[in-house]
Amino acid sequence: MLNKKSIAAALMALFVSVPALAATEGVDYKLAEVEVAPLQKDKIEVTEFFAYWCPHCYDLEPVIARHIKTFASDTVFRAEHIVWDKQRDFGFARLAAAVKQSGTKIQANPFIFEAVIKQKVNLGNSAVLSQWLKAQTAFDGSKVQAAFDSFSNATQATQMESWTDQYAISGTPTVIVGGKYQVIFNNGYETGMTTIDELIKKVREERGMKAPAPKAATTPTHSFGASLVNSVNR
Repeated sequence: MLNKKSIAAALMALFVSVPALAATEGVDYKLAEVEVAPLQKDKIEVTEFFAYWCPHCYDLEPVIARHIKTFASDTVFRAEHIVWDKQRDFGFARLAAAVKQSGTKIQANPFIFEAVIKQKVNLGNSAVLSQWLKAQTAFDGSKVQAAFDSFSNATQATQMESWTDQYAISGTPTVIVGGKYQVIFNNGYETGMTTIDELIKKVREERGMKAPAPKAATTPTHSFGASLVNSVNR
């Protein structure tokens, strides 16, 4: 029989929100093959290992590019191109380093993926890349070319090769949080973003880090294009 107390309890249960389930090891994430110390010791690193020729990375790119904009101030994102086969991969790693160095990653990456995956353009070949960059109008290809030709470019690509080995990366895309937890994307990339957030919280708690202040509201820009230009290239 319903009484006032039981009705009140039922209403309370109805309106109290149920907390989201925490990420489950073996389902949503697993321990990385090797635990690696962060480059920035005071930050939580979310590191993506990808390849421009990987169709799954092509699918992940727009999802993770949106999501990293929500990261708190104590969290940083790194995108490193894998180098397994140096003859095949090193040119692509140099390109990844060039777009990062030139600050054009947000603008350039969608077109690079599109060219490699959909149009089958081998941008890992420096001569092909040079001609392709000259034809681009959506971003400044000359900036990418200048970075590609810089003295430090090959060194950065070599560092990506070293990280590929150091993290024992065996597939792409691979996303590792805090140098120790690898995201499992079995339930899709959007769900994987929730897992990333939960793993960031987990690492923060394990390190005893204070919760960062909420991000300040940003002033709306006048156009979508302007918002892209003003975005931080990571």
